[in-house]
Amino acid sequence: MRKAATMRVPLFPLAGAILFPRSQLPLHIFEARYRDMVRDALDGAGQIGMIQPLSSEEGRPPLYAVGCVGEIVGVEELEDGRYNIVLSGSNRFRIVAETELGTDYRNAEIDPAAFDDREPPPLPLALRSDVEQEARRLGDVLGLAVDWAAVGRLDDEMLVNAIAQVAPFDIGAKQALLEAESLEARADLLAQLMQFQRMATSAGADIE
Repeated sequence: MRKAATMRVPLFPLAGAILFPRSQLPLHIFEARYRDMVRDALDGAGQIGMIQPLSSEEGRPPLYAVGCVGEIVGVEELEDGRYNIVLSGSNRFRIVAETELGTDYRNAEIDPAAFDDREPPPLPLALRSDVEQEARRLGDVLGLAVDWAAVGRLDDEMLVNAIAQVAPFDIGAKQALLEAESLEARADLLAQLMQFQRMATSAGADIE
């Protein structure tokens, strides 16, 4: 059995926000504790662990066990101390244990090699087509203006992960997409979730 080589990262729990390896996530940082987190990260390794809370309770809600390490690749400090940052995903992780370091934000020892996050092989053509088709259908139901020609030029990984990040799924669905073992498994789940979301949205509109 592989023994985990752990590393320590600050945690940014944010419901509905998921980051994937080789994808980017823009964030607006305004809470004092997370402004401190960004300053400390910039002074250190420049990394933040993005993770979702299991509940919306105040204080220190329980967290999902799996998140993604984000490298700070863009930063703008505003005059009032807030930040606009851009994270680039490096690898998914599994929390080993939270650590108390005397900061207002949370920290954890993580296993950064819990998943095989090497660049994946291309999707089967039929699955790629299903994802694009369901994305178009969902976009139409939601009334979104989308440049589908530009979407069609995205590579498989960028297409699947970008939709997973922005689609209006609940926290549990987002987490399932994050934890999918392979890009093919994530794409298959994504197509199913988009179909379900489209049907549910259409049914709601019919009722109204």
